Amino acid sequence: MQLQDSQIHAGKLALSAGRGPVYGPLTFDLDGGLTVLRGDPGSGRTSLLLTLAGRMKHDAGSLTVGGLPLPRSLRAVQKATAIAGFDGIDELEESVTVAAALRERQAWLSPWWQVVRTPNDVAVAALCADVFGAEPIPRADAVIWDLDETQHFLLRVTLALMSAPAILFVDDVEQLRSTEGRAAVWERLAHISRGSTAVVVSASSWDAQLWAELDIAPALVDLNESRARGAAEAAEAAGSGTADEDLAETDPATASLVKELIP
Repeated sequence: MQLQDSQIHAGKLALSAGRGPVYGPLTFDLDGGLTVLRGDPGSGRTSLLLTLAGRMKHDAGSLTVGGLPLPRSLRAVQKATAIAGFDGIDELEESVTVAAALRERQAWLSPWWQVVRTPNDVAVAALCADVFGAEPIPRADAVIWDLDETQHFLLRVTLALMSAPAILFVDDVEQLRSTEGRAAVWERLAHISRGSTAVVVSASSWDAQLWAELDIAPALVDLNESRARGAAEAAEAAGSGTADEDLAETDPATASLVKELIP
């Protein structure tokens, strides 16, 4: 089963755990291209992205990704999407080479009987070219810990895109500390989104000045506004004219909770 398109529809989407709400209720629509989901620290951004990617189950509201309902079509959405930049999930082993990381990903995606050889410099350049663009592509024998932060992040994106996903979810672009690094990554994500892969990125703030300088205009979704909209819809459905004021507060999600919830 394949995604019919790259659209995402969330209605009063929410997730709770023993420690309280993780995110939501959220109501929003994403229509492909490059989208930025902005949420304050602790707003459940990472958990939300994992839910949209079919890696985590919500417990309230409705969600369709590419026309497929979740969590009913969990496996299909997992196969049609990819993730990059997630702490503790797609991190790279720093002691291995670039070639070894690419070979491991290729082997994982290939049939069990297929022989997968370690790529040389030419093969590494071919695999990385579309993601890196004008950024320097590391040599095959370069060790991960020797890469700069931009190369490191773009390599994670390259590995994610090797499965040819319909939608790529990228977490916490602010982990790139330099403005130059973020600019390079935003430019490449915008390039990717103009192709066959939609890109959804989480951030804690808008990089409006940087986007203007790069001449890119991502679709913007503010989770605070989406939460207010979802809360209003939930209140209306319950026959109340006002939303619960508590739902407007920041969700107390933590990184440890995210790891506990990943299936």
